[in-house]
Amino acid sequence: MSHILFQYQPVDPTTWAYLSSLLMIGLFFKFNRFWSVRNVDLLLLILLAPGLLLVTYGRGEQVQAKAVALRETNGNGTAAVTTPGRPDTRDEPMLPKVEPSQPFGAARDATQPTLDGSDNATPQLDKPSPQESAAASGEPASPAKAKSETTPRELRADFEQGRFRERLGFVWLLAVGGIFLVRLLLDPTMVRRPLLEPNLSTGGLIFIGCSLFIFLMANVIASIPTEDDLRGPKAAAQLLTRQPLGETVGDVSQQGPGLAWLSLLPSIPTMSFYGGKRELADSEVIYVVTAKVTAILSHLAIVIAIIAVGYRHFDNIKMGIGAATLYLMLPYTAMMTGHPRHVLPAALMLWAVLCYRRPLVAGMFVGLAMAVVYFPLFLLPLWLSFYWQRGVMRFTLGFLITVTVLALAQALVWTDPAVYWMNVQTMFGLWLPVREGLEGVWGLGWDPVYRIPVLTASIVLSCTMALWPAQKNLGTLLSCSAAVMVATQFWHGHGGGLFMAWYLPLALLTIFRPNLEDRVALTVLGEGWFPRRRAKAATVEKAA
Repeated sequence: MSHILFQYQPVDPTTWAYLSSLLMIGLFFKFNRFWSVRNVDLLLLILLAPGLLLVTYGRGEQVQAKAVALRETNGNGTAAVTTPGRPDTRDEPMLPKVEPSQPFGAARDATQPTLDGSDNATPQLDKPSPQESAAASGEPASPAKAKSETTPRELRADFEQGRFRERLGFVWLLAVGGIFLVRLLLDPTMVRRPLLEPNLSTGGLIFIGCSLFIFLMANVIASIPTEDDLRGPKAAAQLLTRQPLGETVGDVSQQGPGLAWLSLLPSIPTMSFYGGKRELADSEVIYVVTAKVTAILSHLAIVIAIIAVGYRHFDNIKMGIGAATLYLMLPYTAMMTGHPRHVLPAALMLWAVLCYRRPLVAGMFVGLAMAVVYFPLFLLPLWLSFYWQRGVMRFTLGFLITVTVLALAQALVWTDPAVYWMNVQTMFGLWLPVREGLEGVWGLGWDPVYRIPVLTASIVLSCTMALWPAQKNLGTLLSCSAAVMVATQFWHGHGGGLFMAWYLPLALLTIFRPNLEDRVALTVLGEGWFPRRRAKAATVEKAA
């Protein structure tokens, strides 16, 4: 935000995690009910921050090590880009590619480029250090030169350390996510819901929430994506211009199943451990601006939906404002503010909850969320079971209309049958479980073959939601939807555990919700398709 406020320095992610955790405790911790479920929920939210910091810091270390290796290899004194991004495991000209089962110094594929640009497959990280070269030639080593250069062994150690920290962060996130999953599955059994309002007045919550929103969105506006963040959008742009298929297919599908159009939007890094700036090309500006607008509008939609759910369905606007404020102060929200693939599906699922009394509209929002990132598809058994006694046809029709329109609309952009079918496959995830090119914990040591039983368990959990709980209300719809989205994190092959926005807003509404046993489809929905007929039906039933 230095372009907006003079000499402003972005907040370090670790500093934000500490400050936001203290603020969360001060505003929402129930000191008079120490052994309450609310305090346990607050502790789980705080425990997500260490894993996220480990992943971010580990990735930053890997990027720094590769950038230093490239700069020293080129030997031209040109500083390489040091801004953090997703470590590129497909093309590493600086460091040899590391497989989980092989040591760092193992031989690499001869087709991959080496440090010196030659065809020799031997990694150049084992070249002698300046001190060793000077000792071999009999010349005294220059202290300044030795201090300014980093030995290949040190770079290798830094890269391995960053890789270890990233893997540890993903394991941490999945472990806390597993506890969250159990908590959400047990929520339907918690009948007693005492009113535990925030420790601050409504006016104070509104002031803090608005301030946080302005601060976070200003970070999005002032941030610049890295070269790695723009790699996917550039590949998707080539598909839009109907260029021949090549390596761009792998670049687009690297983000996992979902709507191909979303691949045009880069991620905007708002907080990082390693700073850096780059100039955007004219062809990149449109994608960056669109990504920023999408992220800002998605966050605004999330905040509005949370407050509206508290006002309309909880009959307590203060609880809605408190949940929205808590969402804005989470370290995850601050660090992933500019990631449209994270926040856009969350906004769509929240608006489906907000419009649950209109099954047709709710089905459209669920269909949009499924088309965007595919994973909300596993919510269908739960939502169909909720509307089974009344409204199931309207919900199904809304879902099918939205998905069909989006699938057919892609034919207007990609006229090549091969490209069109590839994007339809990506949208619906029509492929076998992938074992190569994975990221997250599945690309950092865990054998991808174990994704198959984890995926099977997630499908079983999703199908079980059609039968349990037998009597579904709005409360179970919130908690079980969040549980299903938590379960998808365990087998997500492209950063599973990081997509916390898919379940955190739903989990926050679950934490703050009152007793909603009376909010079932039979009582809140009419038999008609239109609002006026539903209102008339509700009046007749009330008079009877």
